[in-house]
Amino acid sequence: MSQPTEAKGLPVIDVSEYGGKKDGERQATNRRLFMQLLVWDGGEGSRAYGDEILADLRERALDAVLYADTMNPFGYGLLTWSEDPAHFATKIRDAFNANARLREAELRHDYAMIGRSYSTGHEPDLLDALLYRFVRNVTNAAFPWHVWYPLRRTGAFAKLEGIDQSHILREHAALGMAYGQAELAHDVRLACHGIDAGDNEFVIGLVGKDLHPLSHLVQAMRKTRQTSEFIAKMGPFFVGHVIGRSAAA
Repeated sequence: MSQPTEAKGLPVIDVSEYGGKKDGERQATNRRLFMQLLVWDGGEGSRAYGDEILADLRERALDAVLYADTMNPFGYGLLTWSEDPAHFATKIRDAFNANARLREAELRHDYAMIGRSYSTGHEPDLLDALLYRFVRNVTNAAFPWHVWYPLRRTGAFAKLEGIDQSHILREHAALGMAYGQAELAHDVRLACHGIDAGDNEFVIGLVGKDLHPLSHLVQAMRKTRQTSEFIAKMGPFFVGHVIGRSAAA
């Protein structure tokens, strides 16, 4: 792992991810997971269309989740992930160019999302939190409903003292954990600062067995201080029903 850089008269730059202590040592890593959602119109609504795309993804050994767009009978979504962000500009790009059906897709750029996993500094198992937990959530066959959306907080939140930010985030996190403990909703939290076309800060994924609890969680979150006072923008919301999943060999 690279060490923080320091230059005379300049702030120390540290891009590492940190977790809680493990075996007496604070966990640290420079590994993180990138996830991308692509949405398109113009596909066929038949089962054969989705099956053909999944077969191609599996042949290419690409990790992916293929969705039917709940709001569009001819729409689809594709979630992919990798530790290397070049994966999306190479292997996923190649898949779209080589597959005749994907090559004809009319991409919905307003629904495109990309983000990276990040740590809060307290994770008991840092690598699991950064690299594996979110993959387990989106690949769990018991969770066919996935809701994805970006959000941006106001500048006022960034100006708050750290202790105030911590209290606000703790309220928000506790509500999400309660839904998770009840097996109603599980989340994916990604940062997208500087890599989102709409200048959003985070990409959120909610997955679960049923759609209603995911909507209920978003509704409940509106009452938290973070959402009610410090969210500048949320959405658009993509509601996907899983057609199938592809796992790398």
